[in-house]
Amino acid sequence: MHISRLRRRSRRKPGGWSSGMLRVLEAGRPFLNPPPSPSITKFWRFQLPHPGLSEAVRVPVFSSPTAVLHSKNVRREKASYGSQQVDQCGVPGPPCQPHQERAGGGHQGGFRGCTIWLTGKSLPSPPIGHLLIMWFHKGLSGAGKTTISFALEEFLVSHAIPCYSLDGDNIRQGLNKNLGFSSVDREENIRRIAEVAKLFADAGMVCVTSFISPFSKDREEARKIHAGVGLPFFEVFINASLELCESRDVKGLYKKARAGEIKGFTGIDADYERPEAPDLVLKTGELTVNECLHQVLELLREQNIVPGEIMEEVNELFVKENKLNLAVADANTLPTISITKLDLQWVQVLSEGWASPLKGFMREREFLQVLHFGNLLDGGAINLSVPIVLPVVSEIKQQLDGCAAVALEYQGSRVAILRNPEFYPHCKEERCARQWGTTCPQHPHIKMILEGGEWLVGGDLEVLERIKWNDGLDQYRLTPQELKQKFKDMKADAVFAFQLRNPVHNGHALLMQDTKRRLLERGYKNPVLLLHPLGGWTKDDDDEAALAVLEEGVLDPSSTIVAIFPSPMMYAGPTEVQWHCRARMVAGANFYIVGRDPAGMPHPETKQDLYDPTHGSKVLTMAPGLTSVEIIPFRVAAYNKTKQAMDFYDKERHADFEFISGTKMRNMARSGDNPPNGFMAPKAWKVLVEYYTSLQKDK
Repeated sequence: MHISRLRRRSRRKPGGWSSGMLRVLEAGRPFLNPPPSPSITKFWRFQLPHPGLSEAVRVPVFSSPTAVLHSKNVRREKASYGSQQVDQCGVPGPPCQPHQERAGGGHQGGFRGCTIWLTGKSLPSPPIGHLLIMWFHKGLSGAGKTTISFALEEFLVSHAIPCYSLDGDNIRQGLNKNLGFSSVDREENIRRIAEVAKLFADAGMVCVTSFISPFSKDREEARKIHAGVGLPFFEVFINASLELCESRDVKGLYKKARAGEIKGFTGIDADYERPEAPDLVLKTGELTVNECLHQVLELLREQNIVPGEIMEEVNELFVKENKLNLAVADANTLPTISITKLDLQWVQVLSEGWASPLKGFMREREFLQVLHFGNLLDGGAINLSVPIVLPVVSEIKQQLDGCAAVALEYQGSRVAILRNPEFYPHCKEERCARQWGTTCPQHPHIKMILEGGEWLVGGDLEVLERIKWNDGLDQYRLTPQELKQKFKDMKADAVFAFQLRNPVHNGHALLMQDTKRRLLERGYKNPVLLLHPLGGWTKDDDDEAALAVLEEGVLDPSSTIVAIFPSPMMYAGPTEVQWHCRARMVAGANFYIVGRDPAGMPHPETKQDLYDPTHGSKVLTMAPGLTSVEIIPFRVAAYNKTKQAMDFYDKERHADFEFISGTKMRNMARSGDNPPNGFMAPKAWKVLVEYYTSLQKDK
């Protein structure tokens, strides 16, 4: 089996179609509890022997029946597939509806069944194969079909859209292992593939095929097979030159064909008939895998196969330059809401697109979705674990309720327009209990909520200009769009993000260097580090000096981007860390380093950890909607007294190590004491001491 196939299978996540789809039926009657999307009527049927239960269990055909059969109380009677299902007593179930009326896959509503036919030579897979469900056809071996198909499959699966790739590895070794490479066998090979793809598509899945399929008549027959039952079929031509394909000859097939060891090899001694009117042409010699993936997704979006929200485009909320003067004039005529520094930080987060696809402060519907489900649900399930809301007092609500638009004002300047504002009650206690798991009034962020407005106001934001703080650090406040462009300019094939609140010491550097080494060992050529400290509001004893010691020579500047994440800190533990991870995913990161007790703090009263220190990393590995980011847990680093350097902790040599916490480090800096040799670069420590000295003088 091809190594990319093994790798792909190892990364496939459970869930999708089989999750929550089991329904118990009374014979001949509709679902007792309707499924979350339109009815699915092709299913396995089971008999329940217990007389107190309804007579049948229906499970979609694309779910695994073996999982259900493991139950002691369920006996499989028959599997049916057709216009009608009949149970053991001969009572007919409801007739199947046409596939257009059946449900779509996963958590994304709507029917999505289609086939994407890719043709061309296969590229060597990237270090982590992305999965593609389309029918790609046309092209030579090495053109890039399999690489693109796996990339598409992984993307769709990670966004709860069921899909599967068909290629030579899973077809030639099973269904078509009795076929050779004669013209007759090749024709039959493609016919069988088309029929299998049709069944996948008919079940509501996106099916991607990646085969050379050199003959036009065979590809046209595949299209007719789908057209005959009204299923979408998209032909994607992977256009790559013969020279490029030969340069990618990882299997040595071209070399053997040139030597005469392989006869009838497409592109050498067998013709390839170019498609006359493919639905999409991908020039893999000129485009990256991600650029090809984007074009395929755009095709599927235009054809209403996938929702536009899954494109993960950064949704910036700045007023266009050609409309700025008009917007400023409009803002000057509107009633105003005076906002705090914390509110302005959230305006910055929203305007730069970190919370895409939000178009502004959450309305009540979005607020409830996030508070109760940790997701935005309209247009597809999108992970967003923390409410992003604007509190106002009752007086403001009474004055402005019913206005078509209001201006947001900070320190006398109008910074944004809030269109179609919606006021709704700020359920403070419930919000705190759900978001933080506590209502302790001494928690620093909860304290601000309890002291804040009794109402929330949501609406669409139009931000007049980019938020600047004029503190000498604006150059580090890069937007997601700017970060993506930097990654592209650096030709990064992997981006690993690291968030920190404390100054960068040698233990952090050790962790980041080790992560880069591991990515290189996995086959990546140019992994880039996004060193991304949080730059919004923090509690009083958190350290803003981290920003001043970022570029002290402990990291390779040629493969490191230093930037500031503008979000305020909430200290909401595993709930908040999902937001931190998802925002970096929006900016283009595909690896996220997570440490001990991320976004946590001691309980204000008991002084014990408010959250289990290990839960942040565990939750990230399970969180819905974050599957396109691989979580890299912290390896514990401590000061090795024997080596006089930071080292990975070894519990067998516990006495050799000293743990220096952020609190201890800050206390040492305040008192002017020096840390142990090798703990932090001397220049960086000097900056830290100067920072705390200046704080003492200010007080």
